[in-house]
Amino acid sequence: MSIAVHRAGWSRLPLRAAAFVVLTCTAILGISAWREWSAREAVLRGAETEMANVARSLTQHAEDSLDLLDSGVVGVVARLEMDGTEPATIAKLRNLLEARRKAMERVHSLAIVDDQGNWLTSPGTIASTLSDDDFFRHHQLSSKREAYVGRPVQSQLDGEWVVTLSRRFNKLDGSFGGAVLATISSRYLAHFYEQFEIGRNSSVALVHSDGMIIARNPSNDKFVGRSVADAPLFRDPSLQRAGGAYHFKSPLDGAERVSFFKRSIRYPLMLLATVDKTELLAPWRAAAISRMLYVLALVILIAVIGAVLVRQLQRGQRMAAALIEKEAHFRLLAEGSSDMVTRIGFDERLRYVSPSSFGLVGWRANQLIGTPALAGINPDDRPHVQAIIDAMKRGDMEEARLTYRNAHRQNGEVWLESTMRVTRKDNGDADGVVAISRDISEQKKLETRLETLAIEDSLTGLANRRRFDERLKEEWARAYRDRSSLSLLMVDVDHFKAYNDEYGHPAGDACLRVVAKVIAAEMQRAGDLAARYGGEEFAMLLPNTDAAGCARIGDRIRRAIREAGLVHTSNHATGFVTASLGGAACRPALERTAGVGSLVEAADQALYAAKEAGRNRLMMSGEVTSLLPKASGL
Repeated sequence: MSIAVHRAGWSRLPLRAAAFVVLTCTAILGISAWREWSAREAVLRGAETEMANVARSLTQHAEDSLDLLDSGVVGVVARLEMDGTEPATIAKLRNLLEARRKAMERVHSLAIVDDQGNWLTSPGTIASTLSDDDFFRHHQLSSKREAYVGRPVQSQLDGEWVVTLSRRFNKLDGSFGGAVLATISSRYLAHFYEQFEIGRNSSVALVHSDGMIIARNPSNDKFVGRSVADAPLFRDPSLQRAGGAYHFKSPLDGAERVSFFKRSIRYPLMLLATVDKTELLAPWRAAAISRMLYVLALVILIAVIGAVLVRQLQRGQRMAAALIEKEAHFRLLAEGSSDMVTRIGFDERLRYVSPSSFGLVGWRANQLIGTPALAGINPDDRPHVQAIIDAMKRGDMEEARLTYRNAHRQNGEVWLESTMRVTRKDNGDADGVVAISRDISEQKKLETRLETLAIEDSLTGLANRRRFDERLKEEWARAYRDRSSLSLLMVDVDHFKAYNDEYGHPAGDACLRVVAKVIAAEMQRAGDLAARYGGEEFAMLLPNTDAAGCARIGDRIRRAIREAGLVHTSNHATGFVTASLGGAACRPALERTAGVGSLVEAADQALYAAKEAGRNRLMMSGEVTSLLPKASGL
């Protein structure tokens, strides 16, 4: 890439940084605004839930109050229809109604009206009749006997607003005899609503189904009897349901309100519980303003830091341009090499990467420049590489050669060999490190393969005799130090030569692989080792295992080999491939005169005893002690 192209890219960097700062500030403001709006909606939803609970409770109270009145009215109607309206009967009922009125606070009045609308009972002398009243005309024209709840009216007794509940009673011949009337005071209902504290500018109102207000708290005297039938709550078809949330501007006081309405399913009543939206949102608004001020301060701080960053980028551009001129010749040489050439600054970031990086690590040079130099190194190798870099930065080393694993973009991981040398300025001060790296993955694979071949049996995949001997010495020394047990199993395939002769060597190899797989399946711990000891003989080393544990494992192996079901007609005892096993266990710390060879000899002699005893069995060295004079105690 030419210097002109570099400069063209750098000239856009401050602009991109400025755009990033602007986008960051915009995102912070947008997210904060969204969060505050969500908080506002949560406050409104909480208020709707609270108002719904209030509305349900007060609707139930209104229904219960009317039920209480109706129960008394029903009794009076039954008495009138049995005894008629004789003066004596009316006198008794007058006393009864007066007693009930005094006993129940919510009852404003109880009265009987004849078929002409005249009062048969009343607390005082009233000259007017009720023949023109809505409830009277309803009962006079309708033969229905259910309770009728009328619109709120002003009582003729004291001028107080009341809601009426009445029932018709008939004469003995079935004709209209009059009505029994009970009323609840609007003032009583408003006083009851005072118990519910839902806000300074909030209200609870009981409204008749035709839109006339029956009771309201606060300002009951001001609003009772007023009609709100032209409000959307009565005109909007979407609101003609049993209940729900309702946001509106009150036609009574002009305030924005959040409410929940509940229509009674039994009476022509609706309860409207409302809260002033301004008052409801006041705490949220105060908190939101405070939070947004903090966010605004943060955005201003980010903007200032961004401006400083842009200036630093511009300054860095000028410095980088000078550096490019200085390193132009270096690039010319480095980019023609198949090895990857990198330059690492003392901030441990890549200042230069040659194009061959794509072949070595799968990343293009422009993707790596500016990234941490040690980012792709395997975590296990990184401390060693870091120590070399630190030594060069301190001036303790001028050059070094090291190998390590590094991440490859497509191929997972590769082995690299890097030669590093300290670079210096004209004045002699160190300013970084140049590293020349090449891929030695194939060489490492070959080394690993050779190491594997040196310790692994190629036929069975188990450890070979060499690896077994090394591990036996290691585990003996460890058991001696830890004063723990060490066990050894020797496994020999019965009549294997006859099997080879009968089925051929390929089948024999397959048989050995099956046996090896069975033995390997018993390696349950990291320290266990299964090995091919030689020919058809296998060995299994079991650290920290006593004789009983060794016997259990050996018996499982013996049974698993038999259950593998490999047909062996020359094995007349079973007709299948079987194995004989010899086991030995010892505690090296207690057997000071014994050695590694004594454990192998004991297991081998136990194996010999198993064969002599008929094969397809396990013998432990303790069962043939008399045969092991050199391994006493094993």
